Amino acid sequence: MQYFIGIVPPDDYKDKIINFQKQWDSNDIMDVVEPHITLKAQGGLTEDEEWIAKVKTICKSYPSIHLSIHEPKFFGDDILYLSASSNELFSLHEKIVQAISPSDELINQYFELENFVPHMTLAKTHYGLSKQELRRMAKRAENELTPYPSFEVSFVRVYQEKENNEYVKYMDIPLLK
Repeated sequence: MQYFIGIVPPDDYKDKIINFQKQWDSNDIMDVVEPHITLKAQGGLTEDEEWIAKVKTICKSYPSIHLSIHEPKFFGDDILYLSASSNELFSLHEKIVQAISPSDELINQYFELENFVPHMTLAKTHYGLSKQELRRMAKRAENELTPYPSFEVSFVRVYQEKENNEYVKYMDIPLLK
């Protein structure tokens, strides 16, 4: 069983993204997880769940953060995402990674610390779309997913893998009010 920690966009924008993703019949990403921005990937988040107390301690003393969603971009030509930015997000990411202390190999495998790129994945070739469909989707996203929102993040969400490659909400951990 695996876990990861993410940030969920406001419900209205999350619904807008899901409806956008559903326009492509072969896009299976909705079967994997809801739209989110990964804050801490799977590396080091073990089944014993001892790491949860560390995350709660960090979040309890970390104030809410301001996050903005931006234009679509690509990782290579196989992953389409909406870019995201926040002055505070990198610091929170770093604090959580350092507290959990995954190996350097896991940090590199999951693109953490200096390789961390905040983003919200729209689609991947791995989840059913062709590279050509991803390019068309990117063009449509520029029109259909604007205006891109900015919002306050008051909690982080822990996701748990229920079945192979299907993640669901496990718990929300509030940030300092």
